[in-house]
Amino acid sequence: MEYYLKNREDIVRFINDEILTSSEATEVLGITRQRLSQLVKNGQLVPLKKEGGVSLFLRSDVEKKKKELEELRKKFGPYNK
Repeated sequence: MEYYLKNREDIVRFINDEILTSSEATEVLGITRQRLSQLVKNGQLVPLKKEGGVSLFLRSDVEKKKKELEELRKKFGPYNK
């Protein structure tokens, strides 16, 4: 996916719409912060930037991981039996 950011307003809009904090990512994914840390540690979800205790994620990466997790839940979830 390519983005064309021509001015400051485009950059601010992009950051607000497409960049997620760890807290926002856990909400989208429906997982705990510990599970998010595990995904990052295992390389299953790579932050755009990690500085100290703050990680930033691209929304499209998080949405892709959400679909993967939903498929796994359908396939292996205990509630579907």
